[in-house]
Amino acid sequence: MSHFSTVKTELRQIEPLVQALEDLGLSPEKGQRPVRGYRGQTVTTDLAVTMDQGGDLGFQWNASTGAFELVTDLDLWKQRIPVERFLAQLTQRYALNTVLAASLREGFQVAEQTNAQDGSIELVVTRWDA
Repeated sequence: MSHFSTVKTELRQIEPLVQALEDLGLSPEKGQRPVRGYRGQTVTTDLAVTMDQGGDLGFQWNASTGAFELVTDLDLWKQRIPVERFLAQLTQRYALNTVLAASLREGFQVAEQTNAQDGSIELVVTRWDA
């Protein structure tokens, strides 16, 4: 029998999380949303992604850790990559979006962004002071 699993993350802000999910080609929905699991079971999360195959993905805010947790039925995971790899990609995109937003707030502009073959991302930002 399947059940929902909760996976701790270090994802602390919702907007970069939403953008990271969109960067990965997913369509997250904010607000109290149901996440489907085994035999129609559901759990309500703060952010949900309806999946075509397998169980849905959700993210629930954990006030005691100050971070979102991934909520999904791992027995129903039918994505093209394992959940660990998915979280690594999501965390990378989250970090990139967080750095880009902070850079823009501080008056920097992206001069160059390079995606290497090993999956790393190199970002060069510049700012002209008067």
